[in-house]
This record gives sequence, structure tokens and C-alpha cells, in this order.
Amino acid sequence: MRKGNKIVAVDLFCGAGGLTYGLETAGISVALGVDIDPNCAHAIEANSKAKFLQADVASLDVDKVQKALEGGDFTLLAGCAPCQPFSTYSRAAKQRHGENAGDGRSEDWRLAEHFGNIVRKVQPDIVTMENVPPLAQQEVFKIFLETLEGYWVDWKVIECNSIGLPQTRKRLVLVASRLGPIKIPDFDLPRKTVQATIGGLPEINAGGQDPNDRLHKASRLSSTNLERIRASVPGGTWRDWPERLLSSCHTKETGATYPSVYGRMEWNSPAPTITTQCFGYGNGRFGHPEQDRAISLREAAMLQGFPRDYSFLPEGESVSFAKVGRLIGNAVPVTLGSVIGKFIKQHVEEYRSSSIGEASESLGQN
Repeated sequence: MRKGNKIVAVDLFCGAGGLTYGLETAGISVALGVDIDPNCAHAIEANSKAKFLQADVASLDVDKVQKALEGGDFTLLAGCAPCQPFSTYSRAAKQRHGENAGDGRSEDWRLAEHFGNIVRKVQPDIVTMENVPPLAQQEVFKIFLETLEGYWVDWKVIECNSIGLPQTRKRLVLVASRLGPIKIPDFDLPRKTVQATIGGLPEINAGGQDPNDRLHKASRLSSTNLERIRASVPGGTWRDWPERLLSSCHTKETGATYPSVYGRMEWNSPAPTITTQCFGYGNGRFGHPEQDRAISLREAAMLQGFPRDYSFLPEGESVSFAKVGRLIGNAVPVTLGSVIGKFIKQHVEEYRSSSIGEASESLGQN
């Protein structure tokens, strides 16, 4: 019988540590974060107790995973296998360029299979995977489910605003357990708005930066885009602009299907899905609700559930919008990681209570 309820986890495809940080806030000990991108090392080790391992999950030494999981009463293998071909942003981009959003089999598709292979070899007590909703309709998801033979499995698409994240983001969440039946509940936590999340940050201009927070930095705007954002209203579209500000793409038939491009967020609503390009005003509804600029990197991170002081870069390293934007946009929202972690903790505690109760009853009968 297991003596305690300590859960030790390994976070595959850990990125900037959104899932790791969320799991830790829920009381789960994350021993190791694994990612092929060396830029993730600082974020993992500066903000959590986990160690970082730069490795390709496709060729990962499973013994290192096994060793990292030692010392726990229960083991958890967690991760978000990147599946960019299925993301809404990726599919929309392909459609804008006249490409077939579903053609070919990208190597990105296979990352979920590599995740499944590690599960098969390690056999952790619990598995959780977070991903884009369209993955559920793909063959690779069916293959992943087949690797979970011997587990009780449940999965569902979660609207992140229902768990307290100030975003309209939808994510597929899967949990699997060798301990017993497991079912993801329906969440209906208090909704959060853009204003409640970032409304207290100091004002900055386009191209400006808060002297006390180098990540509270906004990208520059051309004179035309500055006119455009001044003509934009929260929740509105480029259709609100005077005709002289319209670009050629807006007048095309295909442009009419993308009204949120060059949009402002609304204070009293959740933000749209935060992407790797969220620092650019023309990349979606990423305009600040009041200030004439796109949201800053810090604001994007906070809308992803990261605390205001989360460190993405070592001291002294210059801030790159592309680099930090990619870390933030690709991250598992911290709030989602925390909710998943609390649910897994509850599942383990229920298992222990049941097991201890059954054991005590058995001893009393002998």
C-alpha cells in the first residue's frame, strides 16, 4: 500500500512552463520539464522547482523520465504535444493563402504518437494531455488512445473562460488513470475579464516600455496603423474605419471573413485566444481596449494565467517580441494547468481513501 499522496510529475513539451507552474500551484511536484527548445530552460528553472532537460521527445531516453519520477507515491506524465496543423490559427492562415488546411502529414502530427510511446514504456499512474480541439477528429488521437490500454480514460473540450481564464480559448483535455475510473467535471468557475486581469498595469505607448518591467513592452505601430487603431472601437472591426484606411486585403472577398483582424479587445469580456503573434496589432483582436497600441508581452502572459512577475528571460538578455511571444502563445495556460492539477489531486485522494478503507475493512475481518 502507498504511504502517502505525493504526486511526482514529468512535463513533456513543457515550453515556458505554464503547465508545470499550474501543476505546482495545485500541489503536484514537477521533477522535470522536457522540451527541444533551449529557450525554455530559464522559464522552467526560474519559476518552478523542476529541472529542465533539453531533448527531442521523439528520441528521449525513457530512463531519464523513470528516474525523475522516483520518490513519489504516485506518478504523473503530463504534456501538450504541439499539433500546429490542427490549430485554428494555423488552419486559418493556410486558408488565407489558398492552401488545403488538412493536406499532408506533418511531423508535428507525430508528436502525440511519441508521447504515447513514452506512456507505454513508463506506465505512470496518471496521464494528462492538453491540445487543440480538432485533434480529437484525427487518426493520431485514435492511435494515442490505443496506447492507453489498461487505463480509465476521459477527455473533453474545455472552454477556458469557464475555468477562470480571461480568454475564449478552447482546449482538449485528456486524463487517464490506472487507479480507477476518472471523469473530468463540468467547470463553471467565475469568469474573468480583460480589465480584471490587465487593467492595473501602467499605461505605455506603442513602441514603449514600462521602466520597471521590461516585458510590459508594446510593439511599434506605423503611422497608418496608429490611425487605424485610433479609428477602432473595442469589440469592433476594420469595417468601422474610414475607407482611406482600408488595405487591399480588406476589400477582397476573402478578407470579409476575418473581421477580428486589427481589432481591439473589450474591457468587460475575455480576450481572444492568445497566439504567438499576439503582440502585433494586425494579427488578430490584439489591440488594447483603450490605449492606442497592441497588448504588451506582459499583458499577453497575464491573459495566459501567468503571474505578473513570471520570468521568461534571464536578467540582462534583450527582449525579443518573436522569442517571448512564441513562449507565451505556445504555453499551456497556467489556470488550466492548475485546474487539471487540482482535479488529479482530488482523484488520488479519493483513491487513497477508498484503498485505505478497503484495507482496514479487510484487516478487521481477518
